Amino acid sequence: MKKRWYFLALMAGLMATGCGNGKAENEEAKTAAPAENGLAKQISSTLDRAAEQYKYMMTRLPEGEFPKTYHPDTDTFEGSGSGWWCSGFYPGTLLYLDEYHPDETLHNEAMRSLELLKKEQHNTSTHDLGFMMYCSFGNAFRMDPEPEYKEVLIQSAKSLSTRFSEKVGAIKSWDSRKGDFLVIIDNMMNLELLFWATAATGDSTYYDIAIKHADTTIANHFREDNSSYHVINYHPETGEVQRKRTAQGYADESAWARGQAWGLYGYTVMYRVTKDQKYLDQAVAIAEFVLNHPNLPEDKIPYWDFDAPNIPNELRDSSAGAIMASALLELSQYVDAEKGKSYYEDAATMLKTLTTDEYIAEKGTNGGFLLKHGVGHIPENSEVDVPLTYGDYYLVEAMLRYLD
Repeated sequence: MKKRWYFLALMAGLMATGCGNGKAENEEAKTAAPAENGLAKQISSTLDRAAEQYKYMMTRLPEGEFPKTYHPDTDTFEGSGSGWWCSGFYPGTLLYLDEYHPDETLHNEAMRSLELLKKEQHNTSTHDLGFMMYCSFGNAFRMDPEPEYKEVLIQSAKSLSTRFSEKVGAIKSWDSRKGDFLVIIDNMMNLELLFWATAATGDSTYYDIAIKHADTTIANHFREDNSSYHVINYHPETGEVQRKRTAQGYADESAWARGQAWGLYGYTVMYRVTKDQKYLDQAVAIAEFVLNHPNLPEDKIPYWDFDAPNIPNELRDSSAGAIMASALLELSQYVDAEKGKSYYEDAATMLKTLTTDEYIAEKGTNGGFLLKHGVGHIPENSEVDVPLTYGDYYLVEAMLRYLD
């Protein structure tokens, strides 16, 4: 069934802020951020450093691969194939940097990596096509609406949709043993691609899948305190919840920081596109949990898990802080002026912290990555206290949103 009336409203909402800087709808919610203020200068300097770093990264990146992380103890750069869930962040970051300050070298590298990534539009084995294809080709189409980019994105949405189950009401995240249907909170970040596809085609199927997934997630992923579980295991035939657990957090009942960030960002996007109050309420509830948590440090960069056992002697996760900052800057536009100002100032504090020498790499170090001290997967001792490609992406996005 096709509903052409979706088109104009969806396209307006998606193109206004989707995978981009975003314009404030509620100017009263923002504190003054003139170009000459201290944080704006700090951010501008950091964006310049990012451009320098990514040119250096190009010299470290193995041919045909995408950046994954860097191991400073062994000076080892780790890349990945195009099928890795993080592959779209590299061209996406390059496009953001080229948009901020046009640079032929960065632009050409973005085009080269997009060409390598293009084949993943047909990948039906992953739920991460939103990350992979919308953060890359979505930005490319927003900046330069080429028909080829549009076709890649539409096919990517079709591929993602094959993982949706009507019985469960959700998109499957990880393929697993028979009898399990695993959905992770991260998957909220892939819905924006589906909204875009409805806006681009007029086919409401994609929109409906995104709504059902978000509603199922509200019903089952969140605790009474508005923190979220990482993984929900549904029965594939009945949709019944079989288990609630973690994979990358400290414990099943703990609040894994990046998981809270994914939920915050995801429901902010849900409200932007649909204007449904329940999604704004959910985003605000997550924001209040995070920002009022007694274990959130004064500089607003969270520990890798809000319930990690050795706080304050636990690692911070800079990637979670970057995602939260970007989400809060957008969320500040949708709430009342007092709350909006509070969210905006909290995001500014996060950016002020993340753009210091403690977190920003010196030129020609860190494998070319910009942001230090990311935490990937402590339970498996994987990507611990290292740069992460998505940390860079969301930090650059947040900085651009602040300057906008």
